[in-house]
Amino acid sequence: MQRIRNSWELGKISWSVLRSDRTLAWFPVLSGLASLLVIGVFAGLVATTGVETTDGKESLQAIGYVFVVVGYIVLAFVATYFLAALVHGANERLEGHDASLSSSLGAANAKLHRILPWAIVQGTVSVIISAIEERAGFVGQIIVRLIGAAWAIVTFLTIPIIMMEDLGPWNALKRSGTLLKQTWGENVVAQAGFGLFAMVASIPGIALIAIGVATNEVAALVGLGAIGVVWVLVVSVVVSAMSGIYRIALYRFAVDGKAPGAFANADLGGAFGPGKSATR
Repeated sequence: MQRIRNSWELGKISWSVLRSDRTLAWFPVLSGLASLLVIGVFAGLVATTGVETTDGKESLQAIGYVFVVVGYIVLAFVATYFLAALVHGANERLEGHDASLSSSLGAANAKLHRILPWAIVQGTVSVIISAIEERAGFVGQIIVRLIGAAWAIVTFLTIPIIMMEDLGPWNALKRSGTLLKQTWGENVVAQAGFGLFAMVASIPGIALIAIGVATNEVAALVGLGAIGVVWVLVVSVVVSAMSGIYRIALYRFAVDGKAPGAFANADLGGAFGPGKSATR
């Protein structure tokens, strides 16, 4: 219960940081728009290659699978790039400076030689997990999802590490594993907490969409559906921005031994266990 209360408090502080500098919310927006563009491009490429029929079963052409894999990696790069920019901007805000799109994107650009290799790792892992999950049975799918959740926990602080310490993929992953020894409890609770918050906050939007569908009227479906979709998208943007702020705060405390900026009065010590902090 203490960790849950602590996670809730840190979530509120992340929200207050976001409210103090709404520029931070633009990075998830840009990430979402870029992701839609990537999906559209690669969906078009897959569609143009068509399918082949073997033994009465339809499947993608070989080049279609190549496009799917490359698409996964490009999507991973988009998500990683804008998360890196968000982490930089959030760190600037926690240090008392105003975040800006240009400086944060510039910081991400300066780390492209680190971001791209890590995106390839993330994209490859996503492809492997998805491929195994599709072919696994019910129990196998549960196991694969647990593996995916474990991977998310282990890599939670990788982007702050890349941005702040300029490490390559392997060293950043090892470093993240080291910090996990101090952050695992709050790391797990935080990810579950942000996921739960997103789910609960999305309920009004989902309800509006459901009501629109239930009316069987085009005008109601379009109107309520549009409002509902926008609501869900806004929730997604806000939670993504809060998660980025939370990551850099946990990283800074683990490395510096003290909470940064707005988190100074929070019980961040509870995130790492009594008297523990990581060292470089």
